[in-house]
Amino acid sequence: MSNEVQTDLAGLQNALLKTDSVEQFLHELAVLAARTVGEGEGMACGMALRQRGRPASAAACSDPLASEADRVQYQSGDGPSLHAIRHARPAIIHDTATSNSWPRFCRQAVSLGIRSCCAMPLINDREPVGALVLYARQPGAFGPEQIARAEKFARYASGALALSLRMASCADQNDQLRSSIVSRAVIDQALGVIMATERCPQDKAFALLRSVSQNTNVKIRDLAATIVTRVSGEPPRPTAPFEDG
Repeated sequence: MSNEVQTDLAGLQNALLKTDSVEQFLHELAVLAARTVGEGEGMACGMALRQRGRPASAAACSDPLASEADRVQYQSGDGPSLHAIRHARPAIIHDTATSNSWPRFCRQAVSLGIRSCCAMPLINDREPVGALVLYARQPGAFGPEQIARAEKFARYASGALALSLRMASCADQNDQLRSSIVSRAVIDQALGVIMATERCPQDKAFALLRSVSQNTNVKIRDLAATIVTRVSGEPPRPTAPFEDG
């Protein structure tokens, strides 16, 4: 493995380890892409993300220039980044001042001082899930070497993004499971109160709780919390569902 590849992979690994959300990771990814592909040439990078069939949207940028350029694309509904996502292939603009591609975007890009662009799709399971687009202030900034470097970085970034999205999905599922366990515990406490006061079995206690919930338009969990609070004198406290020992 070459030193260049090791550096790219180490950068992506560090970005994954030091971020707590997909949004933060994408920002780190944008900064890393601009630095890696630009090699000190002052490039800017914007990240677009599309999930579950939703339209692509700007997700993160390396700096204000990239943010403004991305805004132009999404307002006009077209541009190199959106093209890369829609067609799952690179989009290169060698000079925004003379290009015939995406004329509205190119006109506004020139006004921002952007003269060339390079957009690469991010692929997961053979489907485009996003794109990174690099902006340069000079025309012709993306020759064969820079394009090859951007393509390679996009391949590594696609895998890292897929892992970040999967980690975020697992975190969401864990939060939902934890919330469900806490809700169940509060409801069980309320059922115990109802069973004791009404001298009825659990199924009848739950039917009564559900009936009151429907008639008052209050969620069962909130109603259960109110019952527990009235009996104990304080709101129910979330407890760890599993404890060691």
